[in-house]
Amino acid sequence: MKLLSSLAILTLSTSLAFAASHTGPNPMVGGAEMFADKNIVENAMNSADHTTLVAAVAAAGLVETLQGEGPFTVFAPTNEAFAALPAGTVDTLLKPENKDQLVKILTCHVVGKAVMSDALQGMIKDDGGVHDVPTLGGCVLKASYMDDKMMLTDENGTVATVTIADVMQSNGVIHVIDKVLLPKM
Repeated sequence: MKLLSSLAILTLSTSLAFAASHTGPNPMVGGAEMFADKNIVENAMNSADHTTLVAAVAAAGLVETLQGEGPFTVFAPTNEAFAALPAGTVDTLLKPENKDQLVKILTCHVVGKAVMSDALQGMIKDDGGVHDVPTLGGCVLKASYMDDKMMLTDENGTVATVTIADVMQSNGVIHVIDKVLLPKM
């Protein structure tokens, strides 16, 4: 309950012009409607597919960080993506003594600007098929596009596919991904 109340106090600044620029309805994520006038955590808390991500954000102490104005792009791994990590990894990362490592991993999923999928596709095309995506965690993801799928490759060669793109938030956008992206170990 403490986790939920801590997350409930998270409010991200609203970018009205950004939200107003979204003309279509937001996709459903994790069985829940995503609202463009709600912040990233408010929407993520409603997604049955992102409970591990929400718990990790709280454990990492990133609530305060994410209260910034943004806009942000979050590549949001699903619960299944976290479950695919080696056994015990998530439990180990959630321990207080591993907070720095958890922060690094989570911020390697965040970009300090809003990047819609069509804009990213254009950058990939302009760069000859692969575009470097620098993250707030200092990682550089490689974005590519093939067979109508957007993909992100981390510094270890893990390839995540964007399964739901362009989920508008009050201070940015979420792209749901099927793998956890890790910094170079």
